[in-house]
Parts: sequence; C-alpha cells; structure tokens
Amino acid sequence: MKKMKFPSVYTVLMVIIAAVTLLTHIVPAGQYERVMNTLLDRETPVAGSYRPVDPNPQGVTDILMAPVAGFFDPESNEAGAIDVALFVLFIGGFLGIVGKTGAIDAGIGRVTQAMQGREKWMIPLVMALFAAGGTTYGMAEETLAFHLLLIPVFITAGFDALTGVAVVLLGAGIGVLGSVVNPFSTIIASDAAGIAFTEGLWLRVVILVLGFVLCAMHVMRYAERVRKDPQASLVADKRESNLEFFLKTEKKVEQEFTGRHKLILLLFVLTFGLMIWGVSLGGWWMAEMSALLLAASILIGLLDRMPEAVLTETFVSSASDFLGVAFVIALARGIVVVMDAGQITDTVLFWAEQSVTGLSEAAFINVMYWIQVLLSFFIPSSSGLAVLTMPIMAPLADFASVGRELVVTAFQSALGLVNLVTPTSAVIMGGLTIARVPYNTWIKFVLPLLVQLSILIMVLLSLGSWMAS
Repeated sequence: MKKMKFPSVYTVLMVIIAAVTLLTHIVPAGQYERVMNTLLDRETPVAGSYRPVDPNPQGVTDILMAPVAGFFDPESNEAGAIDVALFVLFIGGFLGIVGKTGAIDAGIGRVTQAMQGREKWMIPLVMALFAAGGTTYGMAEETLAFHLLLIPVFITAGFDALTGVAVVLLGAGIGVLGSVVNPFSTIIASDAAGIAFTEGLWLRVVILVLGFVLCAMHVMRYAERVRKDPQASLVADKRESNLEFFLKTEKKVEQEFTGRHKLILLLFVLTFGLMIWGVSLGGWWMAEMSALLLAASILIGLLDRMPEAVLTETFVSSASDFLGVAFVIALARGIVVVMDAGQITDTVLFWAEQSVTGLSEAAFINVMYWIQVLLSFFIPSSSGLAVLTMPIMAPLADFASVGRELVVTAFQSALGLVNLVTPTSAVIMGGLTIARVPYNTWIKFVLPLLVQLSILIMVLLSLGSWMAS
C-alpha cells in the first residue's frame, strides 16, 4: 500500500483559508470601537466597547481572492505582503550573484576546515547571533536571506538541511519569544498596555536565557544523531537531492579562497550589517532593504568582473527560484484578510476578554498566555496583535491583581512560541520552502521543544504572579 504523502505548503494554506472562510458563516460578526493612539500612531480597540454587527460571511470567490489580497487588497487599495514578497525575490537575486562568484563555496570550505572536529559548536554560536537579532529588534523576515547561506555549511559539516533551517528559525524565534527591547513586540505592547517597556525586563531575560538553552540543546542533540547516522535524519529521503541542490555536487570543484573571495564575503557581511542597522535604528523596512540588496548585487558583480549579461541573467533567474516562497507569503497573509473581511477577529478577542474575568492570579496569567497562543495562530504579526489585544487585556490584569507587565510577557511569549510553527507565518513557511523541509516534518521535529518551552513559560509566569502578589 502506497504511503500517503503530506500535502504541500500551498495546499495546507489554502485549506486553512477555506476553513477560516467557513468560520465567517458560524462565528458572529462584531467590532470594538477604536480610537487613535498618538503614541502608537494607530487606532486601538476600546475595552468594553464590543458590539455585534451585521455579518459579512465570505464565499468561494473570497477564498480564491485571498492570495491576491494577500499581496495587495484591491478593495481597500492597501498593500498586504507585496513588500515582503518583493524583498524575498531580491534576496534570491542577491544570493545568486554572490553564489556565482564562488565566494560562498570557497568560504564554506574554509569554515569546515577550521571547525574540523568541533562542528556541533557552530550550532549554539550561530543561534546566539540570530537570538540577539530577535530579542533586540524582532529579526524575522530578514532570516529568509540566511537559509541558502547556512544550510550548505551544516550539510558540509555532516548534518542536514533541517539542522540548518532549525538554527535560523529557532535562533531568531527564541529571541523574539524572549524579547527584551524588541520595538515591534515588547515596546509596542508595553505602550499599548500603558506601562514602561522596562517593567518585567528581568523575567523576560530569564525566559530568553533558559529558552535559548533548551533550543540549542534540542538542535545539537538532533544534529549529532544525524552526523553519526545520516539515516536518522528526518529528511533522509531527500539526502541525495539536497546534496545536489545545496552543494551542487556534480559541478563543484575545489576552490582556492582568494583575496577577491574574502572581499566579496566582507561586502556580503557588511550588507547584512547595514540592513540590521537600517531596520533597528534607521527606520528602514522592506523597500529600503530590497534596494540595498540590489545595490550590493551590482557592486559584488562588478567586483567579480562579471559581464553585464551574466550579472542580469543570474540575478533574474535566481530571483525566480524564490517565486514559490513569495506565493507562500501571500497565502499566509490571505488568512488574516479573510478573518478581517468576515469581521470575526474582534469577536474572537471579545470571547477571550470574557474568559479571563474572575480568575485567580496564577490562573489568570496562564489562561491569558493560552488565549494569546490561540490568537497568535490567526494574527502572526507582533505589532498587529499587540495593538489589537493589549488595550483590552492589560486593564483586566488590574482586576486580577496581576501586573500589566506579566500580560505583556505572556503576550510576547505566546506569540514567539506560536510563530515557531504557525502556517500563517511567512517566516516559517518561507524558510521551510527554501530549505525543502516539509511542514509536517518540521512539526515532528519541533513539537517536543514546544512542550518544554510552554512548561517553562507557564512556570515562570506563575512565579511572576506569585512574587507580585
């Protein structure tokens, strides 16, 4: 009997869109009143103002329009995920140019030689770099650029593609889960809750440190099993295909690590350093980062003395390799579009508001955590979820004698946990698509870790509520 194959990520997301469309026929429509918050420069819902509204159930046409609206909503004339999708295409073009120079292959060879016998220690070192980006400025979509760079390194070291994608996703993910000064999560949520973002800082630091240890150990144990026995890999059936795809084994020849290669890789690193500065301090977003990648591609191509025809053809063909990732991003965004159009998002929030009324301190904060887990599946945006839920949930903490900072910590921990697995996250689904790791394989790999992280978070939240009472 032929084994059933798990459907592709595109099918999974379309099924979720169809399911959410069905919910718009079942879940009552409703809305909160909204007022402009000058500190956040956006409208926020008013606690206690929820009211039913006329339903707007979505249909088959809306299911088919969801991926389109995920890119750009023709009804509201507002951009959806088009900026992120274009950024992904520019990433593809940029990596194609750098790869064409041979600098990455030569650099991988040098790194592998330098780490001979100590390969597994690359895992916590690289994860720590991504965790630093996640906890300080919410590193997310930017990680898409690193998969094709790092996966070959880990495969060459004797691990597999799943190890490479896990280092990136779990590294940045645990940083976001334990955000310390992340402006898109901690600071926005704290402002919306009416408190300083420094409140609750130490508890978030503890979650970050202990969570990082759990994540690093989880990946290292798996990677060591794969190194000792390649058949233990969860993507063992793709081993030969991945060797060809990521390492180009049939075409690859030993390359000398030349001075030009070193200069190209220096520019490569500086490009991402400038990108990080631009996002965290310079007010940049997708358009500016895309322009930076284009400029860096041209500069690196010229440095390599690449003919104009080769440079342009390489950039375009490499960008086209990422079209599937761009489409995944639009599909993920389409889920939120359907929920908002069906006017059921605020209803789900209202039910959450009702469920925490009258609970004890520890029960309140843990139920709050699981409510945020549920909401995070449908609203993977940290800033979007913070603005939507904090004005409602934070005041409820006052009645439960729980500090509002714990509500902020519960929010960002839940969001960070869910964004390690949710199919509505462009970062997760895009990364897995690039790494050629099936979604069900990722769930199998990360599920034990999610249980450990949830227990850790709930224990620390309970201790926090006890110490504050």
